[in-house]
This record gives sequence, structure tokens and C-alpha cells, in this order.
Amino acid sequence: MGGSVAEVVNKFFKVNIIDTKILLMSGISAAFGTPITGAVFGMEMVALGKMKYEALIPCLVASFVGHFMTEKAWGVEHETFIIQSIPELSIMSFAKVILLAILFSLVSVLYCQLRHGIHKVSEKYTKQNHMIRAFVGGMMIVALTYIVGSYDYNGRGLDMLEESFKHDVPPYAFLAKLVFTAVTLGTGFVGGEAISLFFIGATLGNTLDHFIDFPMSFLAGLGMIAVFCGGANTPIAAFLLAVEMFGGEGMEYFFFGVLNKLYFFRSPWIVAFSNNV
Repeated sequence: MGGSVAEVVNKFFKVNIIDTKILLMSGISAAFGTPITGAVFGMEMVALGKMKYEALIPCLVASFVGHFMTEKAWGVEHETFIIQSIPELSIMSFAKVILLAILFSLVSVLYCQLRHGIHKVSEKYTKQNHMIRAFVGGMMIVALTYIVGSYDYNGRGLDMLEESFKHDVPPYAFLAKLVFTAVTLGTGFVGGEAISLFFIGATLGNTLDHFIDFPMSFLAGLGMIAVFCGGANTPIAAFLLAVEMFGGEGMEYFFFGVLNKLYFFRSPWIVAFSNNV
């Protein structure tokens, strides 16, 4: 939505070509709930690894103004996710976090490949007819909803996302949301995927609580940040998000989780797998 508003402003004021991308970054930054993360996220997502540092001030201004208007002017509170406890610092804990980050990375790869695969197949067999493509995608979502027997995986799913930090959620929740999101975005219903990636990571972390001796809320938080990092390809913003959202608690673990994913996604066998798929 932030990018769309920026595009409308661009057309109305006829901003020159040099400033168009910066305006788009600012629009995306203004729509994020955490101001510093929002500014970096807008720069990272649009630049695809080559950030335009001249966009830093516009993105920061847009992000902080958007945050102020939302909370102070309109009185709308952002969602909060609280980590109840952090594992003690130890070599074993760091080893577990690295292994968990690899697992979250694999889920991110699965999501990205499934989404892009559905996109290619749907365009091929509908001959890029977006009306037919959207109709088929909508019918698939309806069918999946009836199969699962729940509306929990339609829309943002904030209720289950918050629940994953406190209580058990269905063990298949992360996979269901992954499929729902990949089908939705892959068939042309393009929109924000950040909340969906949060949902997938947090519910997967919740499921792993039965196998890993870590606090449930910490696993949910780590999964939320790690899957978002891999799916959105924004490692710096993901780390800053962990610092802002969780008040800096456990940032050593989150740093290793994001750093591990950064190298994992660039490993030769993952790149080869992605290219072959």
C-alpha cells in the first residue's frame, strides 16, 4: 500500500526519474510498524542488495512520520510480541540457534520456490490472462479453506501469530500458511507478505518447542525473524526488527540467526537447487 501511494504521488507531482525510486522506498518505509526497521526495509527491499544511501533521510522521515501519525494522531497501537525468557548464553545454545536458522532457511527456500513456481505455471497455462489466473487462484484458496476447515490461514492471521508466542498452535499451521500465501501471491494477488512470513516462522518455531529445549516465545520470535529475513531477502532490516520489536533481548542469537541465513542462502548447493527448480 505504501508503494502504491508513492506511485500516485509520483504521477501527480511528476517527480523526475532520479527521485522515483527514492519516493517508492519512502512509501514502503512509511507503512512499517517499527520506524528504524521500516526505513532500512524500504531501502533493502527495493534496492535488492545495493542500497541507495541517499534515500536514508527520506526513508527515515517517512518511517517516523508514518509511525507518529499511526500511534499518536490516530491512536492505533501496533501489534506487540513479547519474548518471555531468553536462553542462557552458551556454546550449546548458539549451536542450536545455528541449526534452527538452517531449518528456517530451508522453509524460506521452500516458500520462495513454491511461490515462483506457481507464478510461472499459472502464467504459462493461462497464457498470461490475469482474469483467468486470478479466478483459478481464488478457487484454489476456497478449496484449500474447505480442506483445512478453518479461516485461520486467510488474511493476516494475527490471532494465531500472537497465540504462537504463548500457547500451542496446530503443528501444520506453518505449512498451511506457506501454501495459502504461495498460491495467493503466485496467482496474481500481489500484496504484503511480511505478516505471512512472520506467521510461518512463528508457528514453525512454536511447533519446534516440542523438540528443542528453548522457551516457546523465544523459538517463535527467532522463527519469525529468520523466515522473514530469508523470504524478504532483507537481513539488515530483519536484525533491526528483532532489536526494535523485542527491546534488544537476545540480539546475540538473532544476529547469528540472520548472519547464518545470509551465508546459507549464498551457499553453492542452495543456489544450484534454486536455479534447477
